Amino acid sequence: MEAAKYIWMNGKFVSWDDAKVHVLTHTIHYGNGVIEGTKAYRTERGYAIFRLNDHTKRLKESAKMTLIDIPFSVEELNQAQIDLIRKNEFDGDNVYLRPFAFLGYGVMGIYHKNVPVETAIAAWEWGAYLGEEGMKKGIKLKIVSMTRPANTSNMGKAKATGNYLNSQMAKYEAIDCGYDEALLLDDQGYVAEASGASFFMVRNGELITPPSDNALESITQKTVIEMAQNMGINVVRRRITREEIYIADEAFLTGTAAEITPVRLIDARVIGNGARGEMTEKIQSAYFDIVFGRNREYEHYLTYVN
Repeated sequence: MEAAKYIWMNGKFVSWDDAKVHVLTHTIHYGNGVIEGTKAYRTERGYAIFRLNDHTKRLKESAKMTLIDIPFSVEELNQAQIDLIRKNEFDGDNVYLRPFAFLGYGVMGIYHKNVPVETAIAAWEWGAYLGEEGMKKGIKLKIVSMTRPANTSNMGKAKATGNYLNSQMAKYEAIDCGYDEALLLDDQGYVAEASGASFFMVRNGELITPPSDNALESITQKTVIEMAQNMGINVVRRRITREEIYIADEAFLTGTAAEITPVRLIDARVIGNGARGEMTEKIQSAYFDIVFGRNREYEHYLTYVN
């Protein structure tokens, strides 16, 4: 990770190295915190944050689900992210933003009602999450033994820190087996999502993606669906079985960090022609046109910093 100059903490800017917490911080021990992943791209008009308000709103919603009372409004958090990019004086093509609310120091034990809430936002320059080569040629995906928890035992709609232990174990298994990323099924055996991204496949000219039954409601997934429909592509949201994806014509992952990452192989089965597919490349190109400010039709999703 490449350090930046400042991190925003509880309404103030502190130097990167001074953004510290106590070892008895509640969230470290019990896993209740909420995060967001937002990205800014360097356009002809300077940095623009993609779907800033949607991401910040989701952070507040995740906090409500997990009984964390963030003492800042959506508008205040939006402005903090804009100011953070300005203050850090980045010069790369893109910047990743990590808003984070967590339970702080002062109370131990499972019951967290009286634990103080801390709010922080970090930002740093970050390239392709799954590698530049993967963006062009596609990655290897493994369906792992770990499944997404059932709705009766977890809150999959919350972008909560505790939920990512499931993702962490899944991705470790996939990489340890020689793959690039993990794909998780739900408790019924249907495709849920990757460790930190949504899944799409192409079959017979249709773009198919699973419902968010026990998974995070992805903002990038919604963007891709909107883009594809505007491009005249038929989009279907339905349950997907393991067997179906093996015979897909194309597949790709989407997310703030993953962006549009092609999949060339799943569980030793070559997908399509074993490279980035035609529809995937079309959607990938259109997505980057949007986030880099080259498509005015979607400019309402951009919040310009400079």
